[in-house]
Amino acid sequence: MLPTLNKAYLLQHPELGVNERYFTFPEKILQFGTGVLLRGLVDYLVDKANKAGQFEGRIVVVKSTDGETTEFTSQDNLFTTHIKGVAQGELVDQQLINASISRVLQSNAEWGEILKAVHQPALQIIISNTTEVGIQYVPEKIEGIVPVSYPGKLLAVLWERYQCFKGASHTGFVIVPTELVVNNGNLLKETVLKLAAYNEMPADFRAWIEKDNTFCNSLVDRIVPGKPKELPPAGYTDQLWINAEPFLLWAIEGDDQIRQVLNFHKTDARMLIAPDITPYREQKLRILNGSHTASVPLGYLRGLNTVYECMEDPYMRAFFRTVVIDEILPTIKDTCPQAPAFAEDVLDRFANPSIAHKLLSITFQESSKMNARNVRTFVRYYEQQGKVPAAMCQGFAAMILFLRPAKQENGQYFGARGKEFYPITDDRAAIFAAYWEQYTDIPQLVQAISADTSLWEADLSALSGFTTTVAGHLQEMLENQAALIK
Repeated sequence: MLPTLNKAYLLQHPELGVNERYFTFPEKILQFGTGVLLRGLVDYLVDKANKAGQFEGRIVVVKSTDGETTEFTSQDNLFTTHIKGVAQGELVDQQLINASISRVLQSNAEWGEILKAVHQPALQIIISNTTEVGIQYVPEKIEGIVPVSYPGKLLAVLWERYQCFKGASHTGFVIVPTELVVNNGNLLKETVLKLAAYNEMPADFRAWIEKDNTFCNSLVDRIVPGKPKELPPAGYTDQLWINAEPFLLWAIEGDDQIRQVLNFHKTDARMLIAPDITPYREQKLRILNGSHTASVPLGYLRGLNTVYECMEDPYMRAFFRTVVIDEILPTIKDTCPQAPAFAEDVLDRFANPSIAHKLLSITFQESSKMNARNVRTFVRYYEQQGKVPAAMCQGFAAMILFLRPAKQENGQYFGARGKEFYPITDDRAAIFAAYWEQYTDIPQLVQAISADTSLWEADLSALSGFTTTVAGHLQEMLENQAALIK
């Protein structure tokens, strides 16, 4: 039976790269969330900096969900990060032991310890990932209880810090939420201040929140699938093992003072601190997310099931590349200087054999995603090139076909891929069903859908050639639908 990964095991195996000195570093970060994204991105960067002699700090983690923390304590909070995938066209396969976490505290059972942790002057950073719904205003009292919401917990932590240091200046935190919400820092600050007002907290305290604490907008990007079903040989057992792709990006809005506090950024250029992170958000939305949305219905209707399978299929691989390099990239490269390199990284990520990203999962709310991610690209491309992007028009046609219902059961629409039915998980499914029922003429169908500004932020039918190109692709797909599926 293999030994468990823990401190004793590591000290017997110095070749694994964890020095006993790392366990003596002071706690500098309070992290809300034990999820794989934080461990595979934020904690990875902190551990990397510690090993480079740069940050020399550890992380106190708050587990907000119910359940024990024994999986962490039994391993002395150590875990393996297995980085697998493709980077610059080369396969990457690297196993690292992460020693950045000092403690994991369960919020309901150990709330007093969590509050006591913020008495440490060295602890200056708060990180969170509590899902997109985590940053929401919940009117709740926070005094003497464990708050339910993350903003409530954060407010209680700030109040404890304020009282401990008697409101002294320069005792606040750099607070960096990583929830996938636009302007997440601004939203979190607004929510915390609203909750402080609801709790009728002192004006001086609210002023201290504003003046001495910095809430940073941030953007994270790394696929961290978590623990695989089968672990590769490692010489030990690890219940916390995570897989992660080679690519990562953490863009944070901040200045030199933020760079000084978050100085672990110095050991990895992919952690970016800039006055404005809009270009990084834009390139992710348009290139990564947009190409997914434009390409996935076509790949699925061709009989493929994962993004990796698409990249192994010559037709779909060429289609993805055309969409990314020839059609999306030209529309943003002038405002996003790093977009060309990011585009090549995205294609490498799609070709990662270690990640089974299911196409049906990506089609969730397909039409809304098409609007948010690609309609502006259609318009920009047309304005720049004087024509419509042919491949993306084919993707738009595939979306219309994908959203055609073959049957309805208990209010759920299902499409058909050959003899196989698939769920259409789109809040606008009924709208597309009505269009398919109303129009038998394909050009008229496409014209009506393209002009529907309740679906799209622009009238796509106004782009010369859009409806004829989309209709041509859709007609061809309908005529050769059996041939689409391998």
